[in-house]
Amino acid sequence: MTGSKVELIVFIVYLVFMLGIGVFFFLKTKNGGEKDYFLGGRKMGPVVSALSAGASDMSAWVLMGLPASIYAAGLGQTWIAIGLAVGYTLSWIFEAKRLRRYSIAANDSITIPQYLTNRFLTSNRSLQVICAVIFLVAYTVYAASSISACGTLFETVVGIDAKLAMYIAAAIIVSYTFLGGFSAVCWTDFFQGLLMLGALLIAPIFALVLVKNGEGVSTLGEVGDGYWNMMTGWKDILSGLGWGLGYFGMPHIIIRFMSVRSDKDIKKSAKIGISWTVLILAFSVVAAIAGRMFLGEISDSSTVFIQIVRKIFHPVVSGILLSAILAASMSTADSQLLASASSFSSDVYKPIVRKGKASDKEMLWIGRVVVLLIAVVALIIALNSYTQKQADPTKNTIMDLVSNAWGVFGAAFGPVILLSLFWRRLTFSGAVAGIVTGAAVDILWLIFLNDSTGRFINTGVYEIIPGFILGFVAAVVVSLASKKPSDEVVAVFDKVASKEEI
Repeated sequence: MTGSKVELIVFIVYLVFMLGIGVFFFLKTKNGGEKDYFLGGRKMGPVVSALSAGASDMSAWVLMGLPASIYAAGLGQTWIAIGLAVGYTLSWIFEAKRLRRYSIAANDSITIPQYLTNRFLTSNRSLQVICAVIFLVAYTVYAASSISACGTLFETVVGIDAKLAMYIAAAIIVSYTFLGGFSAVCWTDFFQGLLMLGALLIAPIFALVLVKNGEGVSTLGEVGDGYWNMMTGWKDILSGLGWGLGYFGMPHIIIRFMSVRSDKDIKKSAKIGISWTVLILAFSVVAAIAGRMFLGEISDSSTVFIQIVRKIFHPVVSGILLSAILAASMSTADSQLLASASSFSSDVYKPIVRKGKASDKEMLWIGRVVVLLIAVVALIIALNSYTQKQADPTKNTIMDLVSNAWGVFGAAFGPVILLSLFWRRLTFSGAVAGIVTGAAVDILWLIFLNDSTGRFINTGVYEIIPGFILGFVAAVVVSLASKKPSDEVVAVFDKVASKEEI
């Protein structure tokens, strides 16, 4: 049996296991309600919550997109990893506990748009609709990157047509998300997080040992001095660090904070989650460096991790390690599908379309239908990105898709979430202004001031930075210009800020 067939069998076993988790939670919670499907009933333990938050964040870009950037452009790209590590750490330390407490105090909110609306004790649904629209657009693009990565993996490893592989991957992800909801997503993310960590620890270390023993293509000195230079310019440094801003407003990650059982468990989750993420990011950088020395020049930099694994390990082992790319892709796509579906179902369909009259069963099935529809659109985008990649192999389409979606979320929601947790003067109008301004500035900057086609200006500054800053300013200015929050709203804020049990 050929190595690729062995790897394919390993992939199939892995995918069946993921589906099994979805079926298990479908049978376990089939009589549950909206809160069980979209938030796991707020019963997630610290370990599962931590690894699920990390795995839902670290999509295939951490095994393909980020190593590809560093492999091709040098250590100047490591500022992205540094920015992400800092941002993730700060979000757990300052945001997690407060958001969990506030989401409960704010009428037991189960989605981010619900929380932002209930925080102001208003019946105005405009904020929820705005959030739902941003969710649907950005998450569809984000999920497309994960599906695209699955296509590249199967095509490179087992020779299956990339487009066919994308169809298969989308079907698997939709299946267990459709069936098991939040609990299935968290538990699959837990196992996938362990697999990702193991793969990123093992493969680069083995490659570096082989390089040391003279079996690599290049030595440290032969790679070139420019490759090792981290100080490539203030734009690279600023843009790289700017990635960390995304964590404060990334709905599919921060919703894990809301699902943890207790404040005490938040502390445990923070330690586990931060440690896991720092290790993942560090060894993603190491994988790129190891690939540069062990492999030399390769035509498609996004396959650097794949090629390292396949050159070193037996097909059974390589199949297991390469399943980490499947894990990374699926653990992010499932979370994004569920977050966007929950937002549409709970924040648009139930309060506006059904005027609050939808039953739990109806809400479950509406959520499942939305999961399916978003997956279809994401698949179309992924197929289109594959076509672009075929036309220009130098394009890092996975990283491009991720950076676009990441920027929109961070700029739109990051400033408002932080202000909602720590500034009692924030108003409903200020929150709307901050979200709309952040998203608009991010998108316009991407189109007109960060354009790589030559039609407009390319500042070289990641669009999340101006989007985040101006979104923050808009939220503050409009809040100060509008009527102060009511005493009831301030009372809830003060209760959350206290040490009182919620």
